Amino acid sequence: MKFQRKDLFGARPNRRRALVKMAGGAALAAPLVHLPQSLAQAREIRIAHIHSKTGPLEAYGKQTQAGLLMGFEYATGGSMQIAGRKIVVLEKDDQGKPDVGKNLLAAAYGDEKVDLAIGPTASPVALAMLPVAEEYRKILLVEPAVADSITGERWNRYIFRTGRNSSQDAIANAVAVDKDGVSIATMAQDSAFGRAGVKAFREALKKARLVHEEYLPPATTDFTAGGQRMIDKLRGEAGRKIIFIIWAGGNPFKIADLDLKRHGIEIATGGNILPAMVAYKQFPGMEGAAYYYFGMPRNTVNDALVSMHYRKYQSPPDFFTAGGFAAAMAVATALGKTRGDTDTEKLIAAMEGMSFDTPKGKMTFRKEDHQAMQSMYHFRIKIDPAFNWGVPELIREIKPEEMMVPIRNKR
Repeated sequence: MKFQRKDLFGARPNRRRALVKMAGGAALAAPLVHLPQSLAQAREIRIAHIHSKTGPLEAYGKQTQAGLLMGFEYATGGSMQIAGRKIVVLEKDDQGKPDVGKNLLAAAYGDEKVDLAIGPTASPVALAMLPVAEEYRKILLVEPAVADSITGERWNRYIFRTGRNSSQDAIANAVAVDKDGVSIATMAQDSAFGRAGVKAFREALKKARLVHEEYLPPATTDFTAGGQRMIDKLRGEAGRKIIFIIWAGGNPFKIADLDLKRHGIEIATGGNILPAMVAYKQFPGMEGAAYYYFGMPRNTVNDALVSMHYRKYQSPPDFFTAGGFAAAMAVATALGKTRGDTDTEKLIAAMEGMSFDTPKGKMTFRKEDHQAMQSMYHFRIKIDPAFNWGVPELIREIKPEEMMVPIRNKR
C-alpha cells in the first residue's frame, strides 16, 4: 500500500523535498550559524517518552515507541516539524518500576525542560507519575497504562489518556460473555491493572454471575493452585462456565493444561499482542473484545500504519503500536490547534473535547476526565494456517457511544 497526503500543517512531503533540493546550493554557500543551546531548544518541541524499554512489559513499551515515532512521521508528512518547530522525543526507560518512572518524569519536566510527556507502559508506574505532572503543571499523555484510577480517583487536570481504560475493556468484553445462565470466574494479576480490570468487569456484567475472583502474582508461571480454586468454584454451576482472563505479559493460558474441558469450563479473554495470541490457537471459537488488531479497522490512518510498519519491519503493526501512533496523532492535532504553542493551558484548552484521527478511527478526549472515547472490537478466534496466531475475526465494531463508560474522577 502507498499513501500520499498533506501533513497536518499544509505542505505536501514531495513539495517540501523539492524546495529543499532547490535551496541546496544556497544552503551550501551560506555560512554556518550556531544558535545558543537555549535558543535552539526553545525552537524545539521537547517530548519525554517514558516507557518500559526493559522489564516485564518490555514488548509493550517497544511497540509503543515504534508507533509513536511513526505517528509523528505520518502526522507531519515526514518533516517531524510542527509550525516550524522540530519535534524532539527523549526516550526514557522506567524499567516497569514506579519510583524510577516518577523520578524520570520529574527530571524531564524540571531539568530537561520538556514541554509534555507521554507514557508509561504499566499502571503502577503511571499512578506514581500523576502527582508529578500536577506539581510541574505540565501534560502527561498516558499511553498505554490501563487502570481506571488514572483517569478516575487519582486523576488531575494535566492528565490525558489515548490508551483505553479498564472500563472500556470490561464493557466491551461483557458484550461477548454477559449472557443469561453463564457463570464466570476471573483470573487476574494482583496489581493495579488486574484489580482495576476485574472491578470494571464486575460492574459491567448485567446477566452473567461472577462466582469467583482469583488474583495471582504478576510473574506467576505455575497456575495449578489458582486454577484448581477456580475449577472448584465453577464445576458445580449449571449452564455455561467461563474463566475470564485479565493478564499482561507471560502466558496465563497454561491454565488450559488443567484439562478444563473435562469440567465443561471455557476460557475467554480480550485481545493481546500477536506473540501472546499464538496461544489463542488452542481456543477456536473463543470470543472477546480487542483494543486493536491490524486487520479490523477500515480507515486511511490504519492503512498508512500497516503500510509503514510492513515497510520498516516486514510485519504487521501490533496492539501497542497502534496506541503509540494514536498518542502522536493526539499531540500533533493539539499542537496544530495551538499553532505550535506548547503553553500548558493552551494545550489543555485545545485538547478538552478534541477529536483526532487514529488507526482505530476517530477518538475524542472526554472533557470531564480527559479519557479518549474510542471504538473496541468484538471478535471470534478462527484458525488460519497463514498466521502463527489465532486470528481475531471481527464480529462487530463497538462504537464509543454504545459504551456507557463511567466518569470516575472527582472533578
